[in-house]
Amino acid sequence: MDISRIHSILENKEKCDVFYDDRPVWIQGVNDNIAKVGFIDNFEEKDVFINDLYERNLYN
Repeated sequence: MDISRIHSILENKEKCDVFYDDRPVWIQGVNDNIAKVGFIDNFEEKDVFINDLYERNLYN
């Protein structure tokens, strides 16, 4: 994922299925190339590289 897509998600508060390491996350914030994410399946938070985040394409 790139920084412009992350900003688009954060600014519009749109519902997006974002994943990190096959786990669904929500993006809490971004600083340079690091995003703070929260995992949907538990209360864990983690700082990750934005390049490691992705959206799943439902048509593949």
